Amino acid sequence: MGHVVIRNLQKEYIERRCKGRSSDNSSGDRGDNIPVLSNITAEFNEGEMVCILGPSGCGKSTLLRIIAGFDKSFSGSVLIDGKMINGPNPNHIFIFQQGSLFPWMTVWQNIGLGLRYMKDRNMMKGKIRKYVDMVELEGFEYHYPYQLSGGMQRRVELARALAVNPDLLFMDEPFTGLDFLTHMRLREEVVNMHEFIGKTIIFVTHDIDDALIMGDRVVVLGGRPACIKLTCELDFPRPRDFENMPELSRLRSEIFFMLGVPCAV
Repeated sequence: MGHVVIRNLQKEYIERRCKGRSSDNSSGDRGDNIPVLSNITAEFNEGEMVCILGPSGCGKSTLLRIIAGFDKSFSGSVLIDGKMINGPNPNHIFIFQQGSLFPWMTVWQNIGLGLRYMKDRNMMKGKIRKYVDMVELEGFEYHYPYQLSGGMQRRVELARALAVNPDLLFMDEPFTGLDFLTHMRLREEVVNMHEFIGKTIIFVTHDIDDALIMGDRVVVLGGRPACIKLTCELDFPRPRDFENMPELSRLRSEIFFMLGVPCAV
């Protein structure tokens, strides 16, 4: 499960011009249609880590929300496992950029939120324990989100998402706001988790290194409206290292240049 096919996807926003209340009691006039995504066609295989890469504001998150079923105002088609999307799917989990832990719940309660349907309470507790251990939060089970660092909060979100065994996991710039070392550690943890669970993950990022180190497939968006500039499958072994993998380093430089940076830094 988790095979995604996108065909000729187009997305526009309608600009609203507020000019006071008009005679027909509307609060503003309809303005121009602003194209955001243009002719997006792609296919993601089951079990892949797909990184959607591009500069800030290019439409990456918009594309992710469309695939996840949160935005229905587009033309073209998006199929997941052969079915047209028709809103969010309970078997697909979305990790938002700004975080979504419930502040009145402990780590244990947040991770177990999607498991409350389980009748066997011992089995439920065992599953929560499994994911607490997986994200290395032993000893913090009864802490509240405000008592955790930003990186620990992200690990709780990952554990909560994985605990319900989703067919597809969407991640929208989950490393935003983290310090450099926490970012690096969490990136490694996500790669390890993906190899362990084997589920499809669609990961949005503006960080070229994240995309190339994590992804099985990288889709580069650019331009206004955004279109696909490059799609590449990465067959490099892990862990990946730019210094000792010259082909990966050349691809990194190519993407930097493609996105308007004349040399990789």
